[in-house]
Amino acid sequence: MRVLLVEDDSGIAASTVAGLESAGFEVQHVPDGRSGLAAVAASPPDVVLLDLGLPDLDGQDVAREIRRNSDVPIVVVSARSEEFDRVLALELGADDYLVKPFGLRELAARIRAVSRRARSTSVPQPEQSSQQELGRLVIDRRTQRIFLDGTEVAMTPKEFGVLAFLAEDPGALRRRTEILEHVWDAHWYGPTKTVDAHVAAIRRKLGDAGWVEAVRGVGFRLGTPQ
Repeated sequence: MRVLLVEDDSGIAASTVAGLESAGFEVQHVPDGRSGLAAVAASPPDVVLLDLGLPDLDGQDVAREIRRNSDVPIVVVSARSEEFDRVLALELGADDYLVKPFGLRELAARIRAVSRRARSTSVPQPEQSSQQELGRLVIDRRTQRIFLDGTEVAMTPKEFGVLAFLAEDPGALRRRTEILEHVWDAHWYGPTKTVDAHVAAIRRKLGDAGWVEAVRGVGFRLGTPQ
């Protein structure tokens, strides 16, 4: 598995590269955001490990730019431990978030987990059941595309996953933990608030908060606004 490490601290980079290579990964290291973007464009890796405190670009901007052009899994590895930073990075398209200092075994496990999820979501569904129509909204699971009133709405893989999961049983209440287990991983370590961040992005893109209704303190369900 090919891993791109975007990290400006040479000491952390050296130990991370050595540890991951000993675990069987092929690792490419770059020291700044622009080099990271160039590396992804030239030869997309299987997973990107992204620091946020880079010398040229903020890591959140790098995550946003990667996600704009690629579905490659992104694991943010950062010293920023505030919930705001974690939620924002996940909303921008990161698939996981690990706070420094970290154990290499946990890092390797996170890499394998996001890689498995990426592979599973890329498996096409049977063509005859790929499209689901919900009034003005159409969800195409085979192509992972969303259409509203006939116009495609661009969404990140995780936003699509949340909306598609809610649409499996329209109107049914889904707890945050259910959504995390289905869209992220059964062993998700991050905050449940990441679900709220993705729901906020979905509502914004669909132009009506009524598409995803919140039940305070419990979770969300798919709505049907007029």
